[in-house]
Amino acid sequence: MRFLNMKTDYAFKKVFGSENSKDILLSFLNATLELRYPIEDLTIEDPYNVPKLQGMKETAVDVKATLSDGSKVIIEMQILNHDGFESRILYNTAKNYANQLDKGDKYTLLNPVIALTIVNFTMFETDKYKSIYQLLEKENFSKYKDDIQLVFIELPKFNKEFEACETIEEKWIYFIKNARDIKVLPKLTDPNLKKAFEVANTASLSKEELELQEKREEFIWMQKSSVEKAKREGREEGKLEGKLEGKLEGIKEGKLEEKLSIAKNLLDILDNETIALKIGLDVEMVDGLR
Repeated sequence: MRFLNMKTDYAFKKVFGSENSKDILLSFLNATLELRYPIEDLTIEDPYNVPKLQGMKETAVDVKATLSDGSKVIIEMQILNHDGFESRILYNTAKNYANQLDKGDKYTLLNPVIALTIVNFTMFETDKYKSIYQLLEKENFSKYKDDIQLVFIELPKFNKEFEACETIEEKWIYFIKNARDIKVLPKLTDPNLKKAFEVANTASLSKEELELQEKREEFIWMQKSSVEKAKREGREEGKLEGKLEGKLEGIKEGKLEEKLSIAKNLLDILDNETIALKIGLDVEMVDGLR
């Protein structure tokens, strides 16, 4: 038994963003978003479509949903970190918030926007795998409004085995992080999690879908390899610069030692000022030798 790599755009959107994925997404969001009330219903915007994904050239994908209370949720899977990533998340969230209104619309028509970002790298200096950010007052931490919320899930920080997962949230995170490496289907009691495994089972995919998945995995591997190569070349270049600096410093020190050796031999013949002038040393240095 083999399952899709949920860290690819194709697999993630197929499982969580398809027309038949509403129950799966509903369960996942209720488990991971700490809302005051459970989500009762949602509508997936722009559901998964194979031809639309074929032209994608990014390592990120988003699934957008509108909840029954009008709130907007943007779920994104990001494999590789890049400069400005955190700013991009904030910008996209603010843009989706602002784009709800047409010219002349009242601000009271604005609905909250939640950005749920799942990353395959470490972002924050904390042991928690999930972080939630909102607009808060600086001293007493009172909320300004709940209209903007950023939720981050860092997969590298989640290290539980499936049997050790206690909550449905932990089981969902385990599924996203480890589906590709699971050989034997774990014992599942949640019907939506079971359905997610069924959708992710490669045995149910067409030849076209399997080829697309392989291309996406290959593309991500190439992107990751390019980043690692750049880092490796940077380290090697840094080592080379360090060696050159060391050699230059050695040459300088060697010349100084040579000058001091000559100066010592002249101490009984010439005065300090003459030795310093002839050899190129400070008078104080020659005085110190004497």
